[in-house]
Amino acid sequence: MVWIEFLISAAVITFAAMQLSKYGDVIGLRTKLGGAFAGTLLLAAATTLPELLTTVTSIRAGVPDLAAGNLFGSNMINIMLLAILDMVHYRRRVSRKNAEKHALAGSLTVLMIGLAIFFILADIPAVLRLGNFVVGMDGLTMIIIYLLAMSLLSKQSRQHALPVPAEDIPDDVPSLKTALAWFAGAVVVLVFATPRLVDASSRIAELTGLGATFIGSTLVAFVTSLPEAVTTVAAARIGADDMAIGNLFGSNMFNMVSIGIADLFLAGERFFAVIDPSFVLIGAIGLLMTVFALISTLARLERRIWFLEIDSIILILSYFAGMYLLYTRGIAP
Repeated sequence: MVWIEFLISAAVITFAAMQLSKYGDVIGLRTKLGGAFAGTLLLAAATTLPELLTTVTSIRAGVPDLAAGNLFGSNMINIMLLAILDMVHYRRRVSRKNAEKHALAGSLTVLMIGLAIFFILADIPAVLRLGNFVVGMDGLTMIIIYLLAMSLLSKQSRQHALPVPAEDIPDDVPSLKTALAWFAGAVVVLVFATPRLVDASSRIAELTGLGATFIGSTLVAFVTSLPEAVTTVAAARIGADDMAIGNLFGSNMFNMVSIGIADLFLAGERFFAVIDPSFVLIGAIGLLMTVFALISTLARLERRIWFLEIDSIILILSYFAGMYLLYTRGIAP
């Protein structure tokens, strides 16, 4: 029964994610936001909802390490998705197309992951009290940096976006109102379907004897990254490469700002204060993978073994090596 629930939930999320990709592209076209910014903002925020929902649920259940593992583990999976996408579309490397356009998003992603690692190690006790809510200054800093990052990306998008006259938009492109309605509907479906998928995954993990902490960085991170995977592949398939890459970088930034948002759901505590220091290793692996992906993209490395790109292979191997390292270091049960 649990496997049937898992498959049905996965199918619903897959459909919703495809609609996010389709109508997110329409919104970017109709509003002249541009594919890169639409992917970084709209798609990333929507497809990262599963991670945020899982984080909130885990905190309320008293399992903050599951939440932290989910967020940092998702960062690693998203960068691995970029490598897989490049390998699948090796004839036209997706990440190489307009690489400079994504340099800012990639750099801001590196900044936010680096800040998250710093705040875990620094353990700064300063807090800001907002009525019954307590927000750590570290978490608040993450939120402010995220908002500034979105402002910079919006400005870059306006500078580089090519104007699209209304008469040049194909007749079969849905209206902005229709696109917004479908996009919002897909988000609602995602919000309701994701907890069921995560719950089914948790029960499957329990049946297989895997621990909750390691599951946060592996199985749960994989499950909650499914919308990013489906949306990214769907965007690349219809030629919306900017949106595909922007979605992955944007999702990683949203994962990090979710740490700050999570403070609002902790009873008088800072999320950074309750995260086990061992998760610095997970964050560092994701950081190194992001830096390498950014360097290989900007350097336009074109080394292949047959049809396999060496830099993509390195990123994929880095992910599995990181998971093995986490397991052997005792983060797993």
